[in-house]
Amino acid sequence: MHRRRFLRKGGAVGSAAAAIGLAGCAAVGGEPDHDVGMVASGYRPRQITVAVGDTVVWENTSARAHTVTATEGGIPSDAEFFASGGFDDYASAEAAWNADFGGILESGDRFEHTFTVPGVYEYVCIPHRKGNMYGTVVVEE
Repeated sequence: MHRRRFLRKGGAVGSAAAAIGLAGCAAVGGEPDHDVGMVASGYRPRQITVAVGDTVVWENTSARAHTVTATEGGIPSDAEFFASGGFDDYASAEAAWNADFGGILESGDRFEHTFTVPGVYEYVCIPHRKGNMYGTVVVEE
């Protein structure tokens, strides 16, 4: 169970308990402990550049449900497909979302993927693709 989901369901009592329960939700210095946040209508930042072998962490920082799904034809040909929910291709991820919200990332949920092939990777939030919720990961040598 994710820390934020646990806190949401457990309902920490009192300000001291809440302060203790939330310790560690952000990295030192107040910086977020994720690489890409999901706001109501977009990914922040919309584009990120990483090195081969780096792991990108997406976190849903909004109250709306989202997905992270590589676009069809939007990743290098020899790269591994990635999608929240662990699907093998875009069509499967889209069908799962339409059937039963497969791949859903609720508020506070995270998804991560390690990039092993250099190139440009385009991804989308399936339920908000018509609202232009797309992002890009540029992977450099």
